[in-house]
Amino acid sequence: MQNLIFCLNATVPIFLLMVLGFFFKKIGIFTESFTKTMNSFVFKVALPVLLFQDLSGEDFLAVWDGKFVLFCFLATLLSIALAILISYLWKDRSVQGEFAQAAYRSSAALLGIGFIQNIYGTSGMAPLMIIGTVPLYNIMAVVILSFLKPNRGKLDKKLLLNTLKGIVTNPIILGIAIGMLWSLCKIPQPLIMEKTVKYIANLATPLGLMALGASFDYRKAFQALKPALCASGMKLILFCMLFLPLAVRMGYVQDKLVAILVMLGSPTTVSCFVMAKSMGHEGTLSSSTVMITTFFSAFTLTFWLYVLRVMGLV
Repeated sequence: MQNLIFCLNATVPIFLLMVLGFFFKKIGIFTESFTKTMNSFVFKVALPVLLFQDLSGEDFLAVWDGKFVLFCFLATLLSIALAILISYLWKDRSVQGEFAQAAYRSSAALLGIGFIQNIYGTSGMAPLMIIGTVPLYNIMAVVILSFLKPNRGKLDKKLLLNTLKGIVTNPIILGIAIGMLWSLCKIPQPLIMEKTVKYIANLATPLGLMALGASFDYRKAFQALKPALCASGMKLILFCMLFLPLAVRMGYVQDKLVAILVMLGSPTTVSCFVMAKSMGHEGTLSSSTVMITTFFSAFTLTFWLYVLRVMGLV
């Protein structure tokens, strides 16, 4: 019972914030434009500041773990390869690209950081996990959505260059990079700056989760149901079954193992739908998978965390 209470304390507040966001949207406190603005603020300001805060105050050389970053990269790469292979089981070419992207792409930066922060009080090993996954997420999304669609053609170099530019200027990546440099250079933070950074960082998790909840549209979960359920099963269950035992075997525990859990089992990111639409896909499968994984991850993440807790690993 104590292990179950620990897991519920870690997961329920996260999803209650999302429910609150959904509720505020329903009663008109959060409007569509306000939700978009809040999402933008969290992504461009609050999350990068949170990651900067956690890294700049650490001895980066002491916390750097190249083996861990490589594990995250390879697990993500294998997940992507598996998602692409399974996408070919769908005879309808129009869903293959969306299926592959939706099956592997996690909202690890937003929901994942909130999850780890709720357990350990900081973002833990999430910044290193993000370094190993987010650039690969974005590059492979462009490749997949360019090739796996009905009118398949050559990859647009301009689109690929724009994506690479987007990765380099990604606010989350910039927050990590500046935090790393700040730590390596051992630059002191004046108390005024430290408090200001802390105030902004504290906004990231609650605002981000409420904005995610406000973006939830349950009606979209019933569109393209069969492939969406398959992609959701891969996202929330299959990848965890494949790679969590391997992570445990390699000796990862505590915040490293939780970072790997949210990398593998957090819901599909909302940006998955945005990218699919912008690259000429219909978008229904992407939005359906986002909705289904967001809802069911409340149960699956609690389950996986409970298993790891019972095993004494977190």
